[in-house]
Amino acid sequence: MKAYQQYQQKLQKVADIEHAIAVLSWDQETYLPAKGANQRSQQITTLAGILHETATDTQMGDLLGTLKDDTSLNEWERCNITKSYDDYVRQSKFTTDFVMRQSKAIADAYHAWMQAREANSFAVFAPSLDTIVQLKRETCDIVGYTEHPYDALLDEYEPKGRTVVITRLFESVRQQMVDFVREIAGRPQVDDSFMYKHYNKDRQWQLGLNLLKQMGYDFEAGRQDLSTHPFTTSFGSQDVRVTTRVAENDFNEMIWSCLHEGGHALYEQGLNPNYYGLPTGKATSLGIHESQSRLWENNVGRSLPYWKANYALTQQMFPENLASVSLDGFYKAMNKVQPSFIRTSADELTYHFHILIRFEIEKGLIEGTMATKDLAEIWNAKYKEYLGIDVPNDKMGVLQDIHWSHGSLGYFPTYSLGSFYAAQFFAKATNDIPNLESQIEQGNTSNLLTWLRTNIHQYGMLYTSEELCERVTGEPLNFDYFMAYARQKYGHIYTL
Repeated sequence: MKAYQQYQQKLQKVADIEHAIAVLSWDQETYLPAKGANQRSQQITTLAGILHETATDTQMGDLLGTLKDDTSLNEWERCNITKSYDDYVRQSKFTTDFVMRQSKAIADAYHAWMQAREANSFAVFAPSLDTIVQLKRETCDIVGYTEHPYDALLDEYEPKGRTVVITRLFESVRQQMVDFVREIAGRPQVDDSFMYKHYNKDRQWQLGLNLLKQMGYDFEAGRQDLSTHPFTTSFGSQDVRVTTRVAENDFNEMIWSCLHEGGHALYEQGLNPNYYGLPTGKATSLGIHESQSRLWENNVGRSLPYWKANYALTQQMFPENLASVSLDGFYKAMNKVQPSFIRTSADELTYHFHILIRFEIEKGLIEGTMATKDLAEIWNAKYKEYLGIDVPNDKMGVLQDIHWSHGSLGYFPTYSLGSFYAAQFFAKATNDIPNLESQIEQGNTSNLLTWLRTNIHQYGMLYTSEELCERVTGEPLNFDYFMAYARQKYGHIYTL
């Protein structure tokens, strides 16, 4: 058998183990009975050890060493080998013992986080989180870095990401968005009180399914379930699952969860199944992944054309709340700009202050300038500083996100990157697709999905985020696209 075929088989075996872990994790967050928590932690830990040993065995190293100098490989094959070799070098730096310790700590932390949320007490979660922070500091030392230890964590989600670049990006947020949000705050506020009336859970669920179908989510290659924190998980492009969160007294929760996670799922379903387990069959970065979720959630889902297509059905499903609410009133309500506590339900402008806070905290934890035990106090102080609000309790504050219980330090900046990529991609799609706005008004997003599949999804990791952005739009990531989009949209809503 040729070396490349051997490599492909071994990498697909690695993917099989990864996805077995993912199935257990998905079940853990959806249907796992409470008494199964400890054994589930053990099961995931065992598989994580097997995964690491398989991915870093000497045969894999020898194959990659041979193939990285093979000049007969085509562009896609070279990409697979280069990315796999880089990942092999990174993973080989960790011992199996470290990987299993980390997996166990993460599995335990998830259950501690759930208990802490139930008790509304960060103190319940703090010891588990501190263990994860210590492991992440070890990770930075093991992987190595040139400029800042946080770079080693960023690289896992945004390859080649640099703390200094993210810091500069958030400086642009401060310089341009803070004053813009203040300008909006000086205008009469829109009424969104009807969004917080009682909305039947079952009817909300059905509406969410309708929205997912309309955007092109393939239910024969996925399903939707409920979870504490909405997420998307993939076991391959033919089985991509989403979860949502339904609050009967907050209509926003379900709508934006479905559209956001649906955007993630469309990316995963659009990856080439022939490259299962290989880098070209995986998303290029979390920043690009988030661009897909934010594009569908915000650029499409929070647009007036989208609700021209969907508001009549929504009114029919909830006449008791919406019969007297105009389309324009509904559109303005969903785009209300106002500081709030919960990141996932924040408006698309102040959302980036939520990400800025998390970025500063994570950087402080990794630098050692912040202590885990002080996070609730630090969190509340930053929310007062950046958003001018007093956090009422830990559940609405430092305990609201699942990410730290997953060990996902370095992830949060990709949310803002995703929003900024999304604005740039959507501007290009609008130029490339004739009458895109009128198509969306008719409930037709198929041409937009085709554009995304053609320009982004199909390439997997063939290009880096920066390369892909330049290939698609003709220039690097440019924050000005987001601000132009925001000024046009909110200028109309708030008559600026």
